[in-house]
Amino acid sequence: MTVAGAFGGGVGVRARPARVAANVRQTVATLLRPPRRSVSLASSGPSRRQWALGAALAVAAVFATMWLLDAASLANVRRLPAGLVAAFGRLTDFGLSGWFLWPTGLVLIALALLDSPAKPAFARQVLAAWAVRLGFVFLAVGLPGLFVSIVKRLIGRARPFVDGDGVWSFMPLGWQVDHASLPSGHATTAFAALVAIGALFPQARALMWIYAVLIALSRVAVTAHHPSDVVAGAIVGAVGALLVRDWFASRGLGFFVAADGGVRPLPGPSVRRIVKSVARAARAA
Repeated sequence: MTVAGAFGGGVGVRARPARVAANVRQTVATLLRPPRRSVSLASSGPSRRQWALGAALAVAAVFATMWLLDAASLANVRRLPAGLVAAFGRLTDFGLSGWFLWPTGLVLIALALLDSPAKPAFARQVLAAWAVRLGFVFLAVGLPGLFVSIVKRLIGRARPFVDGDGVWSFMPLGWQVDHASLPSGHATTAFAALVAIGALFPQARALMWIYAVLIALSRVAVTAHHPSDVVAGAIVGAVGALLVRDWFASRGLGFFVAADGGVRPLPGPSVRRIVKSVARAARAA
């Protein structure tokens, strides 16, 4: 598989604008192609009833948190030590989606520029493998974040202390920043990144859990969100990333569906395979 076959075509020196346009078209076509029957998630994924039950439980968890914890949070958050709040203030911006979208987006552009039909097949396969994985991370983080950035402004929940100490203040369809608290965008990004990176690199899950939980706590500590806001953001981010993962897996992009119905990452090119390929090419020369 090459970058052209897996995630769009290569960008050459001649007719570069046309190649870029073709790259975009092929990328979209690849992502939207019908699922492969052999890896269809229809038989292994949750049923509609299970989705409905999960959605009901998620809404119940958000409302329970809103009822039980939000008022207590407002009463106690200002009692936190100033040093702890300052530390969370420095940490919280690492929950911005740009920390994931800008690097992955720029590397994807670089991979497209590096790809060329003149390159050896193995080199193009390596580029394609990494393009698919980075594209997955980009979409798994970006799509839930885009969804939340719109929905939170439609819901219109007031941020902490905007309307006094109340936790039930809403301005639906207000489209104002101070009434865009539910769900938390930072928590959405953090938990989407947890699921996306953890799906590709299981050994990184523990570190990503620490990151996601700290970002969620920081949003409450700096009084940017209520606890229920970060719970809602965590749910949307995690579920959104899982849906993107399953979309990729059903099309054989970066993941596959195992015999037990679980989704597993496809093995990527290892250093050993790269060294062997280079040595083989050197001997052939």
